[in-house]
Amino acid sequence: MKSALLLLPLLLAGCAAGGNRPAEFGAGPIDTERLSQITRTLASDAFEGRAPGTVGEAKTIAYLSEQFRQLGLEPAGDDGTFVQRVPLIRTQLERPGRAEIARGGDRIALRVPDDIYLSTVREVDRARIAAAPMVFVGYGVSAPERQWDDFKGVDLKGKVAVFLVNDPDFEAVAGDAVAGRFGGRAMTYYGRWSYKFEEAARRGAIAALVVHETDGAGYGWNTVQAPGGENYNIVLKPGAQQPVLLQGWIQRRVTEDLFRRAGLDFEAVKRQARTSAFKPIDLGARLDADFSVATSRVESHNVLAKVAGAKRPDETIWFAGHWDAYGIGAPDAEGRRVRPGALDDALGLAGVIEIARAFKAGPRPDRTLVFAAWTAEERGLLGAESYSANPKFPMAKAVANLTLDTLQPNGPARDVVLIGQGQNDLEDRLARAADGQGRTITADAKPERGLFYRADHFAFARKGVPTLLLMALGGGVDLVDGGRTAGDRWVSEFTANCYHQTCDSWSPDWDLRGAAQDISLLYTIGRELAFGSDWPAWKQGSEFAGIRQQSEAERR
Repeated sequence: MKSALLLLPLLLAGCAAGGNRPAEFGAGPIDTERLSQITRTLASDAFEGRAPGTVGEAKTIAYLSEQFRQLGLEPAGDDGTFVQRVPLIRTQLERPGRAEIARGGDRIALRVPDDIYLSTVREVDRARIAAAPMVFVGYGVSAPERQWDDFKGVDLKGKVAVFLVNDPDFEAVAGDAVAGRFGGRAMTYYGRWSYKFEEAARRGAIAALVVHETDGAGYGWNTVQAPGGENYNIVLKPGAQQPVLLQGWIQRRVTEDLFRRAGLDFEAVKRQARTSAFKPIDLGARLDADFSVATSRVESHNVLAKVAGAKRPDETIWFAGHWDAYGIGAPDAEGRRVRPGALDDALGLAGVIEIARAFKAGPRPDRTLVFAAWTAEERGLLGAESYSANPKFPMAKAVANLTLDTLQPNGPARDVVLIGQGQNDLEDRLARAADGQGRTITADAKPERGLFYRADHFAFARKGVPTLLLMALGGGVDLVDGGRTAGDRWVSEFTANCYHQTCDSWSPDWDLRGAAQDISLLYTIGRELAFGSDWPAWKQGSEFAGIRQQSEAERR
């Protein structure tokens, strides 16, 4: 930390205030020049891609802490500082390793990562599985509130659970009894791989594999194998539920072959899995796997700052983004190795800082405002998850979490894309705020990707806190210059070429007026809540409504 602080004068030189020019296109108090300067600094090579536990982290948290300090915000971290410790473990499956399936007298060698992709989040030096029975569990959903149970009491202890991706009604057609039981094409949390791995662990499985299908996953096999066997987890408390030993994905073609050997037709079994009568199927096969694991502990940090409320300081409104990116990787065609995470999510953090600046320029709010920069989002939302397990403020009295993660740099838009439609009434406030800018709301064009469950706000949603996520990856906006066609083209090109890659870099050609519009929306919503006394609520049918209701008495 001390060495990073010595660098602050140099780092801040690229981040001087750009002046409060009149806002355009409904950007309110948000300054596009400052957004650009902050993003340029955080995404510079000096920050080395902002990977947790690296020199890049030390520079990043020092820079963010200083930004908050200069604005006059109060520290909200550990021991009167702006940082909260987040102990992590990092694991790396080492090669060569071995994975194969045995059925009868046949042994099917699995190529890693071409046929199967594996990692572990256990703090072990070896991940070895010997002849573990493989059980197909359909979509692997246990949802009593939806009258759905894929497990039917089958014992999974010591076994390998094989899951279908997404929800039971993802591929439902008209007339199927399951149609509309979950989210249809819109993924619920039951469709996320993280839920499936957690459910497998709760039931004692030794490993969990999700059958990869691009449509249901929302991304191709190249994204699955991109981490290269690396994974992270928070350091678990004594007695906590241990994750499965190995987790990952298996190619559909490999699964189809496995089913054929068991006398099963994969597509027919998939259709069966879309019914509530489905029961797990023993595939008559066993998995053998053996990998050495390089494990290390990483001391990472969240950055937390606040403006204390004047009347109800225990009630908090959160503005957040994540500071981490993917660090240094293999050189690209131009020899670049730093993966700078400019849009994902340096620009989001610039927005959080600008919102803080706007609030500090006005009267003190009634409720406390918290400004958070999370670590390890790219490693599984771990910084926010660690905070939710070790909160500095009561989660029951968190009014809302407003998150910025990957904003578009293509100028003003006529609409804003809503991620997670139908979850809570913050979206109604978003619609009103957008209307005030002369904009409309457009639903996420790819709800099957489950973006609502893939950003840091989700750690708060799991605790029952109403959340709102602004993310440009949910479909192209209707750009003033170029319309929806240009918006969609940018989303497609960015996700295919630059998402988590070296070319997610700052550009002087950006037009950040559209990003400023979106940031201003969260400022407007946050201001309404900060000087009000009402509580946003989950909508009927949301999987998080019941969690919030459990703490209702604490908000009376």
